[in-house]
Amino acid sequence: MITRRELMKKLAGMPLVGGLFGAGIFTPGMVTASPARRDYFKELGVRTFINAAGTYTFMTGSLMRPEVIDAYNYATTDYVILDDLQDKVGERIAKLLHCEAATITSGAASAITLGTAGILSGMDEEKVIQIPDLTGMKSEVIIQKSHRIGYDHAIRNCGVKIVEVETRKELEDAINEKTAMMWFFNGNNFVGEVQDEEFVEIARKHGIPTFNDCAADVPPVDNLWKYTDMGFDLVTFSGGKGLRGPQSGGLLIGKKKYIDAARLHAAPRGNTVGRGMKVNKEEILGMLVTIESYLARDHDKDWALWEMQIKTIIDAVIDIPGIKPERHVPEVANHVPSLRLSWDQDKIKMSPDELRQKLRDGHPSIETVGGKENVGITTWMMDPGQERIVASRIREILKNA
Repeated sequence: MITRRELMKKLAGMPLVGGLFGAGIFTPGMVTASPARRDYFKELGVRTFINAAGTYTFMTGSLMRPEVIDAYNYATTDYVILDDLQDKVGERIAKLLHCEAATITSGAASAITLGTAGILSGMDEEKVIQIPDLTGMKSEVIIQKSHRIGYDHAIRNCGVKIVEVETRKELEDAINEKTAMMWFFNGNNFVGEVQDEEFVEIARKHGIPTFNDCAADVPPVDNLWKYTDMGFDLVTFSGGKGLRGPQSGGLLIGKKKYIDAARLHAAPRGNTVGRGMKVNKEEILGMLVTIESYLARDHDKDWALWEMQIKTIIDAVIDIPGIKPERHVPEVANHVPSLRLSWDQDKIKMSPDELRQKLRDGHPSIETVGGKENVGITTWMMDPGQERIVASRIREILKNA
């Protein structure tokens, strides 16, 4: 009989597969090929694309990083009590983000509804069941007119009346005994007349809780604690945008009394406004690892990569007569190196809509954004190397036009 040591020595001197067969240790019938990985999207006839647009929900946001996928898959292997997991994950995230408390939600819109409901009800379980009937409760939420871009429906789920204001005077005049909350859309901070710090100062003066919707507002990384440090009582971030976590995950952070109250409206409790906004153990654990992973990243290195990718695309088209590439970085939301491509249509006989469609219809398909005047491109959701494909395709299309 061959010993284990003799077997190891024999294997060490052989090419892996041929040596095993030649030694008579394995026979061909003992080796089976790994099954091919199913291409589900292809089976279904759903086309994939290179994301040169950004973290848009209708484009399925971002792709989870490998360590997040590992955590997500790990969570499928055992049962836990949902509230226990939320408690422990919330405690750890609160420490990481320097805030009183945190909880995982099913996206940022869910966080807005749950946070609003928590402010309305406090820890009164009868009020929890009563919402959206606000009889005997505060019932108005103040929002700057320039901050109403559609997401406030998540607030109106709770039955409140939205009160629009534009100036500081209008804001202060609108505050009354019915005012439950002041809501702020961070992406429009520089659009509204009352900006973040002044907004918080007014709210504190009148004893009104504040909620800041920062769904798309990382990077930079310090935004994760900037607004709670500033004094906002509740802040939400999307899990599936710049954080690169589960697309249906969200993060609600802030004052413990409001987080605890928001939890009363969330699953597994049933008779609540938030029952349909269930978040599972996979997303909860995935969001924890998303935060840990994001905090540990070399953000300067990420930024340098995005800059290089944008430059690659600019360099590919800069010599085309009539082209006008403009690099820019949005002030708040989606704060990453970005590109606007416009051109003289007397020299390049093509509209931005036509370029977008040709990119979409090509192989591989490429999604971009923009309007009638330009094509908008970001690279932060691309795999490294995909920028060269995008650059080559844009150059080819514009040159042929």
